[in-house]
Amino acid sequence: MNAGERDDYAAGDQLTLADDDERLPWLESGDEDDEDEGAESGRILGFAVLALLALAAFIGGIWWFGNRSQESEVVADGSTIEAPDGPYKTRPTDPGGKQFEGTGNLAPAVGEGRETEGRIADATPAPSIDAPRASDSPPASTASEAKAASGTVVQVGAYSTRADAEAGWQKLQRQTEHLNGVSHRVVQGQADIGTVFRLQAIAGDAGAASRLCTALKGDGVACQVK
Repeated sequence: MNAGERDDYAAGDQLTLADDDERLPWLESGDEDDEDEGAESGRILGFAVLALLALAAFIGGIWWFGNRSQESEVVADGSTIEAPDGPYKTRPTDPGGKQFEGTGNLAPAVGEGRETEGRIADATPAPSIDAPRASDSPPASTASEAKAASGTVVQVGAYSTRADAEAGWQKLQRQTEHLNGVSHRVVQGQADIGTVFRLQAIAGDAGAASRLCTALKGDGVACQVK
């Protein structure tokens, strides 16, 4: 073997060794991938177990609270409360506190079953109030009728009742100011329609009555000197 052949052989050996050192990906082992996949599966399994435990705890809590509320409910059994052997209400040995007049006079006796007799008040007649008689206070209209002379009154209306006549006087005073401060009277009389109550304004004299009637007519009030 000459020198050139030896050099070619040595170069071929080095190329072969270099190729052996390089690792081809499709020829590598899958152990590392299996290890990664195993760790990921373990984490997923752990999360699933924790989720199941949390769900079980939640369901158990609901069940526990539900049973506890049912146990705490009071169920009526229809039984009666047994009365004590002794009296249910007794006077304390040392009641204490402020004692007011009349305290304990009736209630304890009734509670102990004792009876008290009622007392009837004396039949003292009630004081009477004497009502004033009609003759003691004559109506104002009667006094006015006695004072008024012929020709000194001005009739301003006639009504079916005395109350209507009084109400008519109030209305006329609001209608005209000439009746302010003027006295009036209601005279009962007979007419074709039956009993009437004549409303009359009282003037000082015949001249005043005439002037008053003229002023009332100016305000639209019908009148007549009587």
